[in-house]
Amino acid sequence: MSQTKKVVFCTLQFEAVHCWPNCHIEDVSFLRVKHRHMFHVKAFAEVNHDDRDVEFIWLKRQISEWIQTKYPMTEFGYLDLGPTSCETIATDIMNHFGLVRVEVNEDNENGAIVWKEGF
Repeated sequence: MSQTKKVVFCTLQFEAVHCWPNCHIEDVSFLRVKHRHMFHVKAFAEVNHDDRDVEFIWLKRQISEWIQTKYPMTEFGYLDLGPTSCETIATDIMNHFGLVRVEVNEDNENGAIVWKEGF
């Protein structure tokens, strides 16, 4: 018999630029220079009971505030992630907040998912 696991999740988005300076694929060489995306995050926290063990509105606010302080703001009003990838953003959020799974995608199209084993 398998053990039931429970998670709650929150979603958020933020506008930012990033780049992949070491891109070795000529067909997408434009990724070497900074370009803009709407980054979408879905963060999952394990819970142990049914009464808001982790309050997801609060979690969303905490992650949003952390992102805003982690990365510098450009003069145009969006964040500058530098060479940071979706995989790195997801891993950083998961580790900082002790989460079990984090998804980060660009423009609701392509992205990365990181998770702890068993989730």
